[in-house]
Amino acid sequence: MLDVSSLNAGYGSFQALFDININVNAGEAVAVIGPNGAGKTTLMRAISGLIPVNDGKIHMEGTDVIRTTSHDIVKLGIAHVPEHRRLFPRMSVEDNLRMGAFSPQFRANFQNRLNFVYSLFPKMQERRNQYAGTMSGGEQQMCAIGRALMSDPKILLMDEPSAGLAPVIVQQVFELIKKIKNEGLTVLIVEQNVKQVLKVVDRAYIIEAGSLKMEGTSAELLNSKEVQKAYLGMWGNKMAEFTESLFS
Repeated sequence: MLDVSSLNAGYGSFQALFDININVNAGEAVAVIGPNGAGKTTLMRAISGLIPVNDGKIHMEGTDVIRTTSHDIVKLGIAHVPEHRRLFPRMSVEDNLRMGAFSPQFRANFQNRLNFVYSLFPKMQERRNQYAGTMSGGEQQMCAIGRALMSDPKILLMDEPSAGLAPVIVQQVFELIKKIKNEGLTVLIVEQNVKQVLKVVDRAYIIEAGSLKMEGTSAELLNSKEVQKAYLGMWGNKMAEFTESLFS
């Protein structure tokens, strides 16, 4: 579905990504993990057309994304949930959701998509007249995901959905991601919370200093001593027990 090959991108004279190759198949949930400053958010912005690409290719179902204008990329079926949510705080929840169906081609299906989002996130229906900025961080994340879903995307890009949230809310957010995946939606998620994200995705890529370092299934990466040491900590028997319970 989504193919990124030999991608180089950055900001002005600063290059943040070096020859990145990733692919996401229809129906998959794929993660991009790595430390702060690795280039994960830059990758999402490049796919969404928010920053220019220096070199390489991005194709969505065979269509050249790089040659597609940024406001038309959403029409290809790509929806982006940005880092820090970027809601309109002094607009109601429902008006924020309405912005996700702003393009004329999505307006005709607005009510059906709204009903779908409310079925996924009943709390959003309860809060539909509330200012988005007055909700908790977890509720705002639901609203941001719901806004992206209003365009009926083929692939959902999620950038650090657990950032800045309390641990108990983080757990709820990953449950939401599981729910979305179970609906059959394709997901590409950037996340620093390695342990949690590997519970909900099929495969993952590790990016460090702008370069692809490793890739594999979630089970392979959880069992990798290198990944355990760098991202999960060497927990001995506890890690072994966790991994066994996760895939038993």
